[in-house]
Amino acid sequence: MTDLKERIAAQLTAVRDRSLAYTAAEDDLLVRQHSPLMSPLVWDLAHVGNYEELWVLRAAAGITPLRPEIDDIYDAFKTPRRDRPSLPFLRPAEARDYIGGVRGRVLDVLDAVDLADPSPLRRDGFVFGLVIQHEHQHDETMLATLQLAGRPGVVRDGDLPPGLSAGPEEVYVPAGEFLMGTDSLPWAYDNERPAHRVDLPAYWIDRLPVGNAAYAAFIEDGGYHDARWWTPEGWRWRQENGVFGPLFWTREGGTWWRTRFGRPEPVPMDEPVQHVCWYEADAYARWAGKRLPTEAEWEKACGWDAAAGRARPYPWGEQDPTPELANLGHRAARPAPLGAYPGGASPYGAEQMVGDVWEWTATWFDGYPGFRAFPYREYSEVFFGREYRVLRGGSWAADPAAVRTTFRNWDYPIRRQIFTGFRCARTAAPEER
Repeated sequence: MTDLKERIAAQLTAVRDRSLAYTAAEDDLLVRQHSPLMSPLVWDLAHVGNYEELWVLRAAAGITPLRPEIDDIYDAFKTPRRDRPSLPFLRPAEARDYIGGVRGRVLDVLDAVDLADPSPLRRDGFVFGLVIQHEHQHDETMLATLQLAGRPGVVRDGDLPPGLSAGPEEVYVPAGEFLMGTDSLPWAYDNERPAHRVDLPAYWIDRLPVGNAAYAAFIEDGGYHDARWWTPEGWRWRQENGVFGPLFWTREGGTWWRTRFGRPEPVPMDEPVQHVCWYEADAYARWAGKRLPTEAEWEKACGWDAAAGRARPYPWGEQDPTPELANLGHRAARPAPLGAYPGGASPYGAEQMVGDVWEWTATWFDGYPGFRAFPYREYSEVFFGREYRVLRGGSWAADPAAVRTTFRNWDYPIRRQIFTGFRCARTAAPEER
């Protein structure tokens, strides 16, 4: 188990370096609420430390609470985001001291723990995977907050590979059963379990996510002004909010512009569209004569290896994500050009299913057959029902430690500040099967 402990320690260090990098700014930026949709950045920073204390130090190791008086402040269910500025949250210097103190004790626990312990929290380091993934998810939330803050120069950018245009528009997925979810991935969340058989009819799914050029064509064809393409709820949302395109887009002199982390730039037409809500994605799919894929269709196209009769943890196989396979881990502050990762294609030939943008699906978030909440109901179960739509795949801002074929994200259909896009699907016609 030494290798596993070393890997956990390295991932704990990497995620904390990331959190501190996103909050290495003046206090005013950190304590201010930049949108009622988001918490102040410093709340997220201390929250990840409090979560780590609750689960590693208290639940797994039985250590006496360090700061029990702040538990309610950092309980995400007690105070909605819009009201968190009124909380007596820790100021930046105190927050950094607190999470540093927690982390030192967590590393001591890691050094002493038996990862072969049959306890579900300790076995295979599950509790450490829980807090690592949780912190990465809040780091992505911090990036969304920084995008809304619009302060130039705070978020680093980077280089990405060029896109490749060659290839079919759609890939074919034959009818048949596949194994959805997982029973074997040790750090998978409760909502990814249990593995179960799903039988699907044949369908086609876009080889690539929908790009900015295609989405601009939908806008310019009057897509935002034609109720035929929208659900009644979506049309009402569009009218009430005066929406005419993706969040952060503007039109000037015949050119589409976007604001990306405080800097205006022409919209790159070869990138996946980003910052669209479920209603917009669904309307585009109808306009294009298609539909959004179901969650099951998305997962089968992403990771099912029919020849081997098994599911892959990543579209390309067992290998951990690398910069040659997917755009993950904030290598650059944007999606990569379409077709940039042919080596990351799935067994069916679908590309960029992991990384770049979270992809909306047609499915409401709910538990799989035989679902059991672990380690707490509030991670997944309280969100089940017909309120949240499932997102899949991970964005450029998601870390490889928190992304896999089976990973499930979810959000309200109106959310656009997150790094969301989509791809389309359609049921195969009889003559195509």
